Amino acid sequence: MNILKETWKELSNSAWDSRKNARILGKTKVGAAVLSKNKIFGGCNIEHKFRSHDIHAEISAISTMISSGYKKLDVILVVAERTKFTPCGGCLDWIFEFGGPKCLVGYQTKKDGKITIFKAEELMPHYPS
Repeated sequence: MNILKETWKELSNSAWDSRKNARILGKTKVGAAVLSKNKIFGGCNIEHKFRSHDIHAEISAISTMISSGYKKLDVILVVAERTKFTPCGGCLDWIFEFGGPKCLVGYQTKKDGKITIFKAEELMPHYPS
């Protein structure tokens, strides 16, 4: 899938805006934005004191997409002020479920910074299809 530079910029803006709403108990605020049929949905991480069921930004954004009636994930961008921050295995399960192995997964470590892009299958090359 060929995603225009402007679309990545829109995803970035949405993810960083969503990140502002993160509820964290640790150190890392995370934002995410997903693209489905040219519509963007944002999400952020939500932590709580029991820590067993924190909501990751990727799942938050995908859940917003699904609850809005969209079923196919085309692209996801994850943002955090960290180095090389990619989705965890649990979040990749969601990405594979709704976007498949060819879904584009980007990460950005600072606002307006470089976006590094992978296919989901590159992050989990032996994931069962």
